[in-house]
Amino acid sequence: MKRIAFALLLSCASSLAFAMQSQADAPVAFQNAAEEAHFHALTSTLRCVMCQNESLADSQAPIAHDLRREILELMRQGKSDAQIRDFLVARYGEFVLYKPRIEPATWLLWFGPLALFVVGGVSVAFIVHRRARRLHAEAPASESPAESSSIESSEDW
Repeated sequence: MKRIAFALLLSCASSLAFAMQSQADAPVAFQNAAEEAHFHALTSTLRCVMCQNESLADSQAPIAHDLRREILELMRQGKSDAQIRDFLVARYGEFVLYKPRIEPATWLLWFGPLALFVVGGVSVAFIVHRRARRLHAEAPASESPAESSSIESSEDW
């Protein structure tokens, strides 16, 4: 008798688990087309915290389903997009935004590539200028500068 009761309890618990899983995977229901458009516009600007290169709108991760439901709930409570983003940033950090805010903590992210480009350009210009000066200084006085630079430059390379 105890075995039968235990088997029934186990089967009920497993069916409840499957029911909860199917409810979690169910798509969110929108009240109207404007709410759906607003929701998709907002979630496409947010990054899934589990799938690092997918937007929250495109991700199939379980946490993305939960976050989409939470965002929809916040939207229905009347929260603005900025308030929703602030809530997610407070919870998950700037990583959740596809376009992080420009502030001292993210300056390297925003301006680092430009700084590397400028440093690289200055380095190349300095090397070219130094090499041209050295070739000009080594050119014999009897040859014209055009002849010496074409001869020496072909030998240098």
